[in-house]
Amino acid sequence: MAEFPTYEQLAALVAEQAATIARLEERVAELQRQLGRNSRNSSTPPSKDPLDAPIRPTRGKAGRRPGKQPGSPGSALRLVEDPDEVVEHRPDACGGCGSGLRRAADAGVVRRQVHDIPEVSARVVEHRLHRRRCACGHVTTATAPAGVNAPVCYGPNLRALAVYLVVFQHVPVERAALLIADVTGAKVSTGWVSGAVAATAEDLVDVEALIKTLLVLAHVLHVDETSTSIAGKGWWLHVACTERLTAYRLHPSRGRVAVNAFGILPDYTGIAVRDALSVYDGYPNAVHALCGAHLARELAAAAETHPDHAWPAAALDALHGLNTAAHAARAAGRTRIPTKTARRLRKEWKHAVLVGLAANPRAEGRKQSKTRNLLERCRDREVEILRFATDLTVPFTNNQAERDLRPTKTQLKISGCHRSETGANAWLRIRGYISTARKNDINVLDALRGAITGNPWKPLPST
Repeated sequence: MAEFPTYEQLAALVAEQAATIARLEERVAELQRQLGRNSRNSSTPPSKDPLDAPIRPTRGKAGRRPGKQPGSPGSALRLVEDPDEVVEHRPDACGGCGSGLRRAADAGVVRRQVHDIPEVSARVVEHRLHRRRCACGHVTTATAPAGVNAPVCYGPNLRALAVYLVVFQHVPVERAALLIADVTGAKVSTGWVSGAVAATAEDLVDVEALIKTLLVLAHVLHVDETSTSIAGKGWWLHVACTERLTAYRLHPSRGRVAVNAFGILPDYTGIAVRDALSVYDGYPNAVHALCGAHLARELAAAAETHPDHAWPAAALDALHGLNTAAHAARAAGRTRIPTKTARRLRKEWKHAVLVGLAANPRAEGRKQSKTRNLLERCRDREVEILRFATDLTVPFTNNQAERDLRPTKTQLKISGCHRSETGANAWLRIRGYISTARKNDINVLDALRGAITGNPWKPLPST
């Protein structure tokens, strides 16, 4: 005869099944969260969003219509008062009776202007370096201009155009050579285009070192990293930048060895705006500020994972409220958010985090859920998360670094991965130079031409 389980055995079985159900529910929630990842609730790039993903975070409508906004400057063509050339057109015969108009009275003029570029063609300039023999017998040859270092060579304008196309406009090398041939008539080779990029990078070694030095001295610094590919193998690209400066570092590692090799954060003592990657925590000399946009996406994901919880929306409202208050204070010329407003919003933030912690208690063991880890970070690193609200020189997001990394992703999509570490480093050095020049309103072609002719543009310490 079969024995029935005791009450204690049944209770233990029920408890075990309840624990199993809880683990499975947590696993299902995690899988649903992974399936629902998009650019609104994670660091997934927008290009990988599913078709039904929201286009932008739901922060309410701004009340603006699409397109040009009232008050923004227009870009329509307008008549200029000093055209480069004037062509006179006079009628020969009357459009009514057909009489000649050679001696007819002037009745005014209709002005029509055409904005165009002249036909482009390569010009060949011969430099004759004369020699003179002194009475002492020594023969002296005239010094050649910068860049004129071979019997036949392409000049700095063509070289600057080639580098501009490959590095700034992401045109593949072969297509850049074809474009130059079609536009200018100069039959350059792909090898010459690649050589122009490599030579220009060599001309910018000192400028890159100067940019890195100025980044170490900057008051606010943005740092970030992203994956890339060299000859089909995975590498990491690190960026350090400000509103006026950009520098890149390519490395096989994502961690501290790469950041040390970059040579900026180890000596930096200003405010470093970054994401929550733990490697940056190893540089205590810097004052750290965590990116609000990353945190907002994580809170949006938590809201989707726990639709019955109110704390994620409350935390988001407090975070965005502080950001709005910071913008308003800056616009009003203030150095801080009004005390009453800051106190109220920070209290709402703390309350939301505490409610979230109570609703998501720690699990046994070291491994915790993403929601619990997020809440503990919000609790333990509040000063770094809300630094933008206590120091108005600190931006809310790390978007500056993400914007400076975006061209490298564009390069991968258009031209594919670099074939060698040397070629990738040359491209990145020039890209950092171009980015810095553009941030300082310097024409890119002029900056490249200066580098090629031995007089590169250099950022000033005040930038």
